[in-house]
Formats: sequence, structure tokens, C-alpha cells
Amino acid sequence: MINGMIVDKSYAAVTGRKNAIIEKAMGVDYSRYESGSIAFDYEAMMNGTGYSLEDHIRIQREYNVGNTPIFELHNLTALARKYAKPGKGARIFVKDEASNPAGSFKERRAATSVYHAKKLGYKGVIAATSGNYGAAVASQAAMQGLKCIIVQECYDSKASGQPEIIEKARKCEALGAEVLQLSVGPELFYEVLMMLEETGYFNASLYSAFGVGGVETLGFELGHQFKERYGRNPDVVVCANAGGGNLTGTARGLKKAGCNAQVVAASVDLSGLSMASDTQFNRKSFTTAHTGFGVPYATDPDHSDVPRSAARPLRYMDRYVTVKQGEVFYITEALATLEGMEKGPAGNTSLAAAFSLAQELDKDAIIVAQETEYTGAGKHIQPQLAFARQNGIELCFGDPATEIPGTNIVFPADPSLLRARDADLDHMRASLIRRQASHAKGPIAEADIAYLMEETRASRAFVEEVLQKLNQKN
Repeated sequence: MINGMIVDKSYAAVTGRKNAIIEKAMGVDYSRYESGSIAFDYEAMMNGTGYSLEDHIRIQREYNVGNTPIFELHNLTALARKYAKPGKGARIFVKDEASNPAGSFKERRAATSVYHAKKLGYKGVIAATSGNYGAAVASQAAMQGLKCIIVQECYDSKASGQPEIIEKARKCEALGAEVLQLSVGPELFYEVLMMLEETGYFNASLYSAFGVGGVETLGFELGHQFKERYGRNPDVVVCANAGGGNLTGTARGLKKAGCNAQVVAASVDLSGLSMASDTQFNRKSFTTAHTGFGVPYATDPDHSDVPRSAARPLRYMDRYVTVKQGEVFYITEALATLEGMEKGPAGNTSLAAAFSLAQELDKDAIIVAQETEYTGAGKHIQPQLAFARQNGIELCFGDPATEIPGTNIVFPADPSLLRARDADLDHMRASLIRRQASHAKGPIAEADIAYLMEETRASRAFVEEVLQKLNQKN
């Protein structure tokens, strides 16, 4: 019963009224941005928040977010140069987002979302996340005086939970949030919709324009920091990629700062593992920034908790690389022992990629791993590896190229074996076009083709060829 009315709470009924629930929980009518059979006006949605880049910066500063430092990693740079060809080995930097109050860049996403919720008179916020975003929302809700509920996929059917996710739950609870922990499965979105409807709280979605717009400050800040300190732009910025909001927001911010750096997405290779599988859920050591999120959300961004996701990474990435679990563990320890920086796993995904990519670049080039994150009890290497052993994962040293997700974790026997591997962007672009076309409300028109070109950064010829092949198949 809601407001004295009996409401059908079956799965089909709740998910069937999801658009109405989301609109009420955000104050956003997504239908106003629809502009074609497939197309929608992305920039209008981003601008429709009413918050400029300057507004995001102001709100973040008010709540102690942003203005994070950049550090040059001299020792990791020297190690990379040891294995690079003569004249190669770019300078490696990190932007230390762990210095935000809750310890990650995701507070840039949370600050404006919570601010907007309070501005509209919502009493609390709800977020569905097993990652650092939960702590970010909880922290901002505490600062801004709102209640907070975080919903996590945490356990398999045997009630076994991953140390990293459990650690993040503790963090959320310490910051005053109520945490609902679920087993893996389709119930997550249903439970979130139910709670939004029952509580009347704001949907502080990872994928809203409020959240992704907030990340623009990271790229903008990064671009200006390099200009002010070094008189130049970085050559490459590597972003850990999961749902795509990190890369999307950072790339948009870099553009607004006049920075033309190559934007590279990096994910942990978990190919072959299903993220929705109860039996495979605990056979991975990384809960975010992996291909189980990175690829599906890049090729089908709207399968999120909002009708139109603001995270659309294929619009902005110049390259997509993957690294192995063993390589990320290796670089995590190297960062600690060589640079004295103990940071959590997700940001080290981009650093592992940057270590490899630096060896392709000239010595005077600059490459930046765009974020770090806090570490804590469940995030440390040892509890994660102990959990892997408990789940039958073999741990060994050798060539990470031989690593099979869900079977083993292979640490590089030598730093020269740490290699970023290119993903097939054209394959991903074609996949997005096919998915979007399958949801077409009518004949595909010129506006839809232009939209697909923007979505994929592909030529008209490429888009039309994919559509033609799809028509022939059907």
C-alpha cells in the first residue's frame, strides 16, 4: 500500500511502471529528449539539468570535493623505460582522486545529485551500486542532511560475499547509510524501483546527467593542472571503464579545458565470466572496471536504471584496452613499494594499462592514469587473493597472457610481461548500432543515422553498412 492505495508489487508490474517511477524519483521527463525512431538529443539532456560546469565546481567545492592533486610516478616511469625501446617510455602520472572525502572520484558524481535532491525537497536518496559510489552518496547525504539507502549485489546463493564489496558496505554504514545487500540476480533493479516508490526518495543514479556532468570537473581540472604546472596538455589520459560515466565525464571535461589528449578506456579482462551468474559471481577478483561491465554498457548504455544513460563512452574513447587481473595486482603492489602510494584496485586498472602504454610513447610524452581510489580492509591484495583461493582459483607467476578468468590469476614473472591488449572498437560500434536498431520505434530516418554516427564516432558508410547487413539478416 502506497499513500493509502493498494499497489501491485509483482516483478512484472513494478518494472512495467519503471519510467513513471523514475520520473517521479528524479523530476526528469526523459521523453522530452526523444527525437527520432532511435535518436534522442543527448546534449539537450546533459544541459537540461540546469547545472553548468561552473555550478558543478561550486557545489563540489562547497562539500569538499575535487581540487585533487596530480603526482608524477618517477620510479614506475623508470621501470617502464627499462623495458621500452630507446627513446621510448613516457612520464607516468596519476590524479589522486582518493583524496576526496569518501575516497574516490565518484563523489564528483554524488555531490550534484544529492544537492539537487535536497533542492527539490526530497528527504533522502537511493543508489544501486556495489562500488565506491555508495560511499560517495552516503558521504554527500551526511554532509547535506539527507537520508540515504544503498542497494548492493553482494552475495551468491550460498551467502558468500566478496571482501571488496563487503568493505564498501562497511564504509557506507559508517557514513550513516542504510545498506540493503542482495544476492546476485535480476532483483536489484526491481528492489530499487520498489524502494523509490515506497520511500519517495531521489534516484541518485550513476547514469544520470547530474552524476556524469559532475565528473566533467575531473577532466576540466586535470587539463588545467597540466597547463598551469607543465605548460602543456597530457598526451594520453587512461580511464578505468565500467559503466562508462568515468570516461564520458572526464572526456567531456578535457574538451571543455581545451585538452586534446587521447582518451583510452581500460578494463580488467573477465571475458568468459557472466556477471549475472550465481556460480561465477565470486570467481572474479574485481568488482568494477572490468569487461563484464565495460563492454555491455558501452554497447548498450541504456540498460541502466534510467531511460537514457548519460554515460555513453563510445562517443568519447579513442582506444579501448584490457589488462589481466594478475597485472592489476602486480601494479597495485608496485605502486605501494616503489611510489609509497597504497591505493584501491579500480584506479590501478588504468595504471596497469598506462604502465604498458607508456612504453609505446616517446620519453617526452605524458600519460595519466586518471584516478586513484581509497583502500581498506577488504580492498587489500591479501584478502582478495585469499578469497580467490577459497573459490578454487589458481594463483601463479608466469605470462599473464595465459590467464583464464575464473580459473587462474597469473602475476607477471617479469615487468616486461605486463601488456595492455586492444579491444576491437569496430566490433563494439557495430554491436551498439545493431542493438539500437533492434529498439527502433519505426523506420530509421536521417536523424537516426546522424545520431548513430555520434554514438559510435563512426562514418556514415560504417553505420549504413551495419544497418544494411542487419536488414539482410532480418
